[in-house]
Amino acid sequence: MQIIIVDDVHPILTNGLREDNFIVDYLPNASENEILSVIQNYDGIVVRSKLQLDDKVLSKASKLKWIARAGSGMDNVDVAFALKNNMICLNAAEANADAVGEHAVGMLLTLMHKLNQADAQVRASIWDREGNRGVEISNKTIGIVGFGHTGKSVAKKLSGFGCKILVYDKYLENYGTSYAKQSEMDQIFEECDVVTFHVPLTKETKWMVDEIYLNQFKKSIYLMNLSRGSVLKTKDLMTCMESGKVLGAALDVLENEKIGKLTEEEKEWFEYLIHSKRTLLAPHVGGWSKESYQKISEVLLLKIKELKSKI
Repeated sequence: MQIIIVDDVHPILTNGLREDNFIVDYLPNASENEILSVIQNYDGIVVRSKLQLDDKVLSKASKLKWIARAGSGMDNVDVAFALKNNMICLNAAEANADAVGEHAVGMLLTLMHKLNQADAQVRASIWDREGNRGVEISNKTIGIVGFGHTGKSVAKKLSGFGCKILVYDKYLENYGTSYAKQSEMDQIFEECDVVTFHVPLTKETKWMVDEIYLNQFKKSIYLMNLSRGSVLKTKDLMTCMESGKVLGAALDVLENEKIGKLTEEEKEWFEYLIHSKRTLLAPHVGGWSKESYQKISEVLLLKIKELKSKI
C-alpha cells in the first residue's frame, strides 16, 4: 500500500508505517501542484491543513482508498464526496483533546482574571490592583456547545472549579456525565455566564454564532471559541461586545487565519480584536501541544494499521 504524507507529522507515524511494510512518501514541503501531479499513485493520504481535499482534487485520486487527517476537524476534506467514492475518512480527534481542554481552562482563567493585562502593566511599571480585579469561575454556570472529545475534556478539567457545567450536542444521546449536565440550548441561553464552542465546521455550524444567537443569552457572558473561526461571525461578536452582551472573548481561532491576506473588512475586525482589553487571542494552537503532536501520529498509526487488515 502506497501512502503520501503531505504535512509535517511526528516520525512515529512514518517509521511505524514503514515497519509495517507500507510504502511511504513523506513530502511535507511539496507544493499543491506537485501533490496533484502524483496523487493518482497513492492508496492513502495523510494531511493536516495544507491541502483542501475537495471533489476536484479527490476526483484525480483514482486509487485512493482512505484519507487520514492529522487532527480533529475534517473541514478541509469533502467527506461526502470521499464516502460516495468509497474512500474511508479517519481523524485523530481523541489525540489532542487533553491539549484543547487545558488550553481552554488557561484561556478562561486568563480572560476572567485579566492576567494578560496585568502582566503587560506590571512590565510597564504600572501597579494597578483594582483595575486588574478578576472574576472567579467558582459558582458560575458554563455552557459547552459540542460534546465530542474536546468538549468532554474541557468539562472534565473545569469540573474541579466548583462551577455548574451544562452541555449540549445535537448529534448525541444520553451524553450527560457526573460533572456535566445534558441540556437544551434554551437552558444554556437562560443560565450561562460563560459559553465555549467545540463543534466541527459544517454547513450547519458556519456562522452559527451571530448577533441573534448571542442576544438569546439572558446574562452578559464570557465567550470562548476553540473550534473553527467561521463558527462565529466576528462582526457580530464586536457588536455584542460593544453592547455589553459579551463581557470578554477568548479566541484560539479566527475567520481568516492568514493574517497577511485579510480583506479590508477583516482588517477592521482584526484591529478591533487586537486592541481590545477584553479579548484574548491565540494562533490556533489549542490542540497543538508538544504531547499532542506525538499522540496524533500514534493514534493515526493504530487506525491505519487496523484499516489495512480490512481493505
